[in-house]
Amino acid sequence: MMQPRNNVTYFVLLGLTQNAKEQKVLFVMFLLFYILTMVGNLLIVVTVTFSKTLDSPMYFFLGRLSFMDVIYSSVISPKLISGLYFGKMTISFKSCMIQLFAEHFFGGSEAFLLLAMAYDRYVAICKPLHYLVIMRQWVCVVLLIVSWVAGFLHSLIQLSCLYGLPFCGPNVTDHFLCDMYPLLKLVCTDTYVIGFLVAANGGVICIIVFLLLLISYGVILHSLKNLSQEGRRKALSTCGSHITVVVCFFVPCIFMYARPAKTFPIDKSLSVFYTVITPMLNPLVYTLRNSEMTNAMKKLWGKKRLQLRNNHNIK
Repeated sequence: MMQPRNNVTYFVLLGLTQNAKEQKVLFVMFLLFYILTMVGNLLIVVTVTFSKTLDSPMYFFLGRLSFMDVIYSSVISPKLISGLYFGKMTISFKSCMIQLFAEHFFGGSEAFLLLAMAYDRYVAICKPLHYLVIMRQWVCVVLLIVSWVAGFLHSLIQLSCLYGLPFCGPNVTDHFLCDMYPLLKLVCTDTYVIGFLVAANGGVICIIVFLLLLISYGVILHSLKNLSQEGRRKALSTCGSHITVVVCFFVPCIFMYARPAKTFPIDKSLSVFYTVITPMLNPLVYTLRNSEMTNAMKKLWGKKRLQLRNNHNIK
């Protein structure tokens, strides 16, 4: 990859606010959000990995989604939290490019994984007799690998669009993370074509995946009339949680990337929504409305507590 022609070695991120009191309040709030995100998602990862009752494809994908959320959140939140605590946020050029790549890699992979999860629900509800034949273990693994590869290619294109551009002087960006449009504002050359490529790679993908998800869940909801009342209630509960996550993730993404390369004051708030809030809400949405998951958690962690108590008594 060619070296970037620039004399900028680091960027100054202005963060969410310059007000010292607001920074302290936000520091506590986002630290709490990050702890909840890590605890909730790691709880799902451990439960899905070790619980013998959660061996269906839906939980295979859910465990991987939570794993992605752990890394995705860890790419963004610690830097945001430290910036709020110290009141100033700087990031080296190299670290900025790494954050940009990781953010789009895991964000993009998650978007395609949500599509795989929608396909899984479609097969489970619309073709229940063929479910175990269609959604075999190797099919789930292939869908997971495809989502990772698609996320990687999306991120590589985003990084390639930006990395070779010249940054001549201004290095202050009004954001809390390294993202495409705020960084494009600092480039000292015409970015119209690059901005179009970024919108096509980010915005168009978001719109297409979102439409495919809406169509798949539309077909699923239409087919519910063929199910029993209990089956309909269970399917609505599962699909309802999936649709909630999809809307929370894609609506801000579409607004952010499916437009010309410009920045707006609301961008930072929307970025918080899909980089911080959505990874935190995912465990709550998927576990509170899912009796299988909550029962598996109680059983697994109850067994762990019993083992610890027995070990303590033996000593």
